[in-house]
Amino acid sequence: MKYTTEIIVNVPLKEFIKKLDNPENMKHWQRGLIDYDHISGTPGEIGSKMRLIYKMGKREMELIETITFQDLPHAFHVTYDTKGMHNLQENFFEEIDENRTKWTSKSEFLPTNFMLRMMTLIMPSAFKKQSKKYLEDFKNFAEKGVSVAQKNK
Repeated sequence: MKYTTEIIVNVPLKEFIKKLDNPENMKHWQRGLIDYDHISGTPGEIGSKMRLIYKMGKREMELIETITFQDLPHAFHVTYDTKGMHNLQENFFEEIDENRTKWTSKSEFLPTNFMLRMMTLIMPSAFKKQSKKYLEDFKNFAEKGVSVAQKNK
């Protein structure tokens, strides 16, 4: 399953990247994130890996993020791996003007088990909705300082 999500964030590109590229800020815009740790490579560089732990309702989920391409401030690509799913994400950042940045996120979900394959077929909107929510939460954090951190507990 492939799809693209876009959002305009009303902050300059330089400020946008500064907020996005700081792992300490992830808790402010990634709902459910309860912990992360760097596990290999040089942080922020191609090949580096980070473990991300999310709590979704009563369920915990662990993802391994691997940076596959990095050309900040213009692009940042990663993969996310968890039990049953491989996710490719290509992120592109475009300066619209001195105060606005466009974030285009191209996602591809590759289920590796039957149950998740069925979910991508039956409920693709759930994946798209979650991706859109992360972009909207980042926009609120970057523009207004609104954090979802309290909601992560």
